[in-house]
Formats: sequence, structure tokens, C-alpha cells
Amino acid sequence: MSQERIALFIDGANLYATAKSLGFDIDYKRLLKEFQSRGRLVRAFYYTALIEDQEYSSIRPLIDWLDYNGFSVVTKPTKEFVDSMGRRKVKGSMDIELAVDAMEMANHIDHMVLFSGDGDFRSLVAAVQRKGVRVSVVSTITTQPPMVADELRRQTDEFIDLLHLAAKVGRDANERAPTRERRPAGTDEMLDT
Repeated sequence: MSQERIALFIDGANLYATAKSLGFDIDYKRLLKEFQSRGRLVRAFYYTALIEDQEYSSIRPLIDWLDYNGFSVVTKPTKEFVDSMGRRKVKGSMDIELAVDAMEMANHIDHMVLFSGDGDFRSLVAAVQRKGVRVSVVSTITTQPPMVADELRRQTDEFIDLLHLAAKVGRDANERAPTRERRPAGTDEMLDT
């Protein structure tokens, strides 16, 4: 096994949308195991914005599970605003938090794995590479349109199509009981106890 020090940076909303576009759910326990088998996993960050004032958030069980099972969960409340057309909008970008953490971790890792297709991360990838860190981006080009920005894919040292990881990090279809409400991947172990 490689002793390469790896850190995962997961843009939660982006990874969820990418997996959904490919027709599967992420099994976060299997995702951790996959990257632990590739080297020494130093940290696995998961970023997501949360809507406050909600009686129940569908992402809360996933956040709790991740928090108890080896992930460093970074959240912040979404901001509500009214656009120029008078429509209520919700905004919750975690890009700055992810970028700051990645720059802070760069001196402690050999390999950064970014789960996002957001082109805004191109300059972050370049900055981390200048510090001598190898960067992989996990997203997909198999959808129409692709979920990864072309400039991000060109900047990365290695592009990993999530479709090719599906067998290793996807949730088994038979794990989803038809009578239960659909929950975020990785939460069943916690909820069944």
C-alpha cells in the first residue's frame, strides 16, 4: 500500500448532483474504504450548506452519520434573499471554506482529491499544485452536459470519472428497502440502531 498522504475535499451538493445524474447513491463508508486503500488518508472533509429554521432537514441524518464516522463535516447556514424578480432564493456556497482548508492542508499532504466539477476551483487546484501536491478531481464527463468544467479538468493532474468509481463507492441497490423513505446514502447504519 502506498504511504502517500491523501485528503478528500467533498463539495457535498456537487457530488450529490453528479451521482444523481449518473443514477446511483454514494455509500460514504465504501468511499472512505476506497481511498484508505490508496494511501494514508489524513482527512476527509465534507462541505454543505444547511437551511436553518427547517423542522427537519433531509440531509441532517447524513451529516450526523458522516460526523460520527471519520469525516470532518463543515457546514454553514444558507442565506435567503429576494431576487430582482421578487422570487425567494437560497444561496449557500461552501467554496471559500473548502479553498481555505485545502490551502491549510497542502503542506501536510501529497495528494488532494477534490469531489467537484465546479470551474471556480481551477485556481485553487493550480495553487495547491504549486505547493507540490498532486491533485485529482472526481466528477463526470459522461452526462450531457458534463458535470465538470473543462478548465478544471484540464488543470488537474488526474481526472477520475465518478462513473468508473460507481462499483466501488456506489450504494448497492438492494440496500434500499422499498417500504422505507429514501434516505441519504450511508445513514442506514445509524438509523437502524
